[in-house]
Amino acid sequence: MEKYRRFNIKLTPQRIAIFDYLEGNKNHPSAEDIYKAVKKQFSTMSFATVYNTLEALREKGNVRELKIDEHKKRYDPDMSPHHHVICTKCNVIHDVFSDIGVHLPDEVSKGFDISGKSIEFFGVCRKCKY
Repeated sequence: MEKYRRFNIKLTPQRIAIFDYLEGNKNHPSAEDIYKAVKKQFSTMSFATVYNTLEALREKGNVRELKIDEHKKRYDPDMSPHHHVICTKCNVIHDVFSDIGVHLPDEVSKGFDISGKSIEFFGVCRKCKY
């Protein structure tokens, strides 16, 4: 419980279960995925609790929201600088930690204080390809 105080969000048993599910999760789960997993522990928990917790985490910079398709948001608890490669058939998402040398030309970035970058590559994964 102490390790989650850094999130600066009121801690409840349901929120702690959501944090536990996210911690170290490399699957980039959706709110629905998290809800299904955590509801096993808290049968009376609502989907709104999961969604609102994810929103609070996102607003405080503790989780990254990925809008991979127009129907579903996915969440990435790894806030270190990285990018993603996404399969357009099965929607699996893999992290890419290599630095990708993208530099905005001065005329494009003029007047902006760039705070980060995120690049998504789309394609068909090896599993779906064969």
